Amino acid sequence: MTDRPETPLLDRVRIPADLRALSESDLPRLAEELRTELIDAVSQTGGHLGAGLGVIELTVAIHHVFDTPRDRVIWDVGHQSYPHKILTGRRDRIRTLRQEGGLSGFTKRSESEYDPFGAAHSSTSISAGLGMAVARDLAGGSNNVIAVIGDGAMSAGMAYEALNNAGAMDARLIVILNDNDMSIAPPTGAMSAYLARLASGKTYLNFRDFGKRLTRSMGKRVDTAITRAVEHARGYVTGGTLFEELGFYHIGPIDGHNLEHLIPVLRNVRDNIAGPVLVHVRTMKGKGYEPAEAAADKYHGVNKFDVVTGTQAKPPANAPSYTRVFAEALVQEAELDEKIVAITAAMPSGTGLDLFDEAFPSRTFDVGIAEQHAVTFAAGLATEGFKPFCAIYSTFLQRAYDQVAHDVALQGLPVRFPIDRAGLVGADGATHAGAFDVTYLATLPGMVVMAAADEAELKNMVRTAAAFDEGPIAFRYPRGNGVGCEMPSRGALLKIGRGRILREGTKVALLSLGTRLADCLLAAEDLEAAGLSTTVADARFAKPLDTGLVMRLAREHEVLITVEEGAVGGFGSHVLQLLAMNGLLDNGLRVRPLCLPDRYQDHGKPEKMIAEAGIDRDGILAAVFGALGRETRAANVRA
Repeated sequence: MTDRPETPLLDRVRIPADLRALSESDLPRLAEELRTELIDAVSQTGGHLGAGLGVIELTVAIHHVFDTPRDRVIWDVGHQSYPHKILTGRRDRIRTLRQEGGLSGFTKRSESEYDPFGAAHSSTSISAGLGMAVARDLAGGSNNVIAVIGDGAMSAGMAYEALNNAGAMDARLIVILNDNDMSIAPPTGAMSAYLARLASGKTYLNFRDFGKRLTRSMGKRVDTAITRAVEHARGYVTGGTLFEELGFYHIGPIDGHNLEHLIPVLRNVRDNIAGPVLVHVRTMKGKGYEPAEAAADKYHGVNKFDVVTGTQAKPPANAPSYTRVFAEALVQEAELDEKIVAITAAMPSGTGLDLFDEAFPSRTFDVGIAEQHAVTFAAGLATEGFKPFCAIYSTFLQRAYDQVAHDVALQGLPVRFPIDRAGLVGADGATHAGAFDVTYLATLPGMVVMAAADEAELKNMVRTAAAFDEGPIAFRYPRGNGVGCEMPSRGALLKIGRGRILREGTKVALLSLGTRLADCLLAAEDLEAAGLSTTVADARFAKPLDTGLVMRLAREHEVLITVEEGAVGGFGSHVLQLLAMNGLLDNGLRVRPLCLPDRYQDHGKPEKMIAEAGIDRDGILAAVFGALGRETRAANVRA
């Protein structure tokens, strides 16, 4: 490992109070050292790099101007927060980022008093900030509340709901729009900075208020006309009419990498504006690191990498990723059916739909960070005979649950839901874990819910979903690579609500949903070695359940273990409901439903998180022996 770069100025900054003690002339140098530290740290841990590089100067300016943590700063989303973490007492742990026991990859209230709100899902900062601002006013406080929101996060309706509410309340709230969209020419430079300083300064504000007072006696219509004339004159040169109409005072755009521009504007906003204000800041994602600036995604998310070359380490892959298997299978089905269309909510590469877009650009729709809209948009397509595949991560589909329930399931519309990142996700932790999808989908009448045990089964489920027109259908699959099984050239049609038996036994039955099947098969070998004849079955469907299979397993075995990588209330609960209603829990059957614990699991290595949840090979063995009243340790079974 190379020596860490020298950062003499940054070494003097342990918390923001130390930064505020520096002179303004020191801040550009501090920003460069902070950028160097960030690159070096993330090169060793991996994580989200590009967004943090883009807000280096903005982070320095915010902590220099505002009295944090008394002043609340909310980063939306946490991808931007790595420089903030370094400056807020966590530099000594920044190389533990996203590792077990280390720093979270997002802001986290339990981690630091400088993180007033946890933000891993986007577009929440303005709503949370408004709540904090109102709480401050109710308590008679005087601190500032600042929400820093990216332009991508501003594509979500929730952000506009919050802007509308804040504007109507005339709340004292500061919103900083971090605009790093490279497709828009940045109106930066000396004139833009001058106009921003002018518009946020006391002279303009006093003139604006004086105009209102002068015209008050002349009637509301004249007052409104003059005020609008002043605002639209300013809007003409600074581009603020949309936010002004929502009730916000708008400043910018300004150069987010120029501290001489940023600091005076933020001071003016802090000292001179009493109502809601939006500061539009233009930045460059990946700024200051050539490999990031040259990359198409600006190094949004990276593995460990070589600082000099930017070359990222690639984990060994013995099998294709589930995401790629899904994408290629969907392209294959779409080549045979022109009614298939694909929808993503700002995650084309994450969901694999970038491959679909290459093949069918006119049939691919990226709606932005707008999961609610994505689902109802898909419902509209379905009403007209198209076959929409609405590909959204499990954790993000939670944001659109009402639309799934009301706009899709209630109307029985055949929307297909490919659910990536189902189950635990390792370094991204609790905020991105796909723990709840089976629970929240299988409770809906008419919903079909499948879970792929391996990549071959995933191909089968893509084809099955494409052919299913009777109502909504979902299929879940995990992050990462498959198990390396042999795959068919094209997926097979599965019979809805039918599982399969992979191994026959007589005493113990292991009933798996999804990718825990591999551990069930390994555990079965150990159980056979211990003299316990074991059946292994793959449920395939959480809903509708294969009732014949489940009741057969219950009648013919002494122990039934259900295994799933999902929350309490999911597949195992549906199995127990079936058994209870049919009296199969009254005859001495010992049932143990294994699932994720009823708590949020912090980030760590996936295999360790799975073991901690008790749903790995050893956890299955422990459940069987516990049900039989034995205390045999798994290690002894294999000895």
